[in-house]
Amino acid sequence: MLKRLMLTLTILLLLPVSAARADDYTAALNLFRNAGESGSLLQSAYGYALFPKIAKGGVGIGGAHGKGRVYEQGKHIGDTSMTQVTVGLQLGGQVYSELILFEDERALKEFTAGNFEFGADANAIAITAAAGAKAGTTGTSANVSGGQKDAKTAGDYRKGVAVFTVAKGGLMYEASVGGQKFSYKPR
Repeated sequence: MLKRLMLTLTILLLLPVSAARADDYTAALNLFRNAGESGSLLQSAYGYALFPKIAKGGVGIGGAHGKGRVYEQGKHIGDTSMTQVTVGLQLGGQVYSELILFEDERALKEFTAGNFEFGADANAIAITAAAGAKAGTTGTSANVSGGQKDAKTAGDYRKGVAVFTVAKGGLMYEASVGGQKFSYKPR
């Protein structure tokens, strides 16, 4: 039974997250611009990291991966990737978009230094409806999403960083502890 669970998890983690096209970035950015608190904070943010698609799966032990871009004052300055490992009560898979806002130059520099991570999740995702909360070393965030067309976000900066997610699809129940680790490559 354990072998079957590990095989299922391995298959989920090895499913390729397709390379995001330029229009995927535009669509994801517009989604966050129109989703409540993320839109108003985005207007005044010094910079941001945008992940149009992050794929996540888990059965007891979980993982996620996605690729994104980093922007400083609206200019694309580099590429980033996110890898996550979680342990806890979790079952299923999901795809979501993530936006990390940087309030000032200091917060952006911390992210691009390559030592940026945070974690601790409690989420419930069903198809494209979602509710969730995150807490970690860099701050907290909360989100509620009825789906991509009627997404609503709530949150604020903590230590210069605000994080927002919107579910794109899947079925996942989760109460886990883990961490997201980011890598950065200048353009």
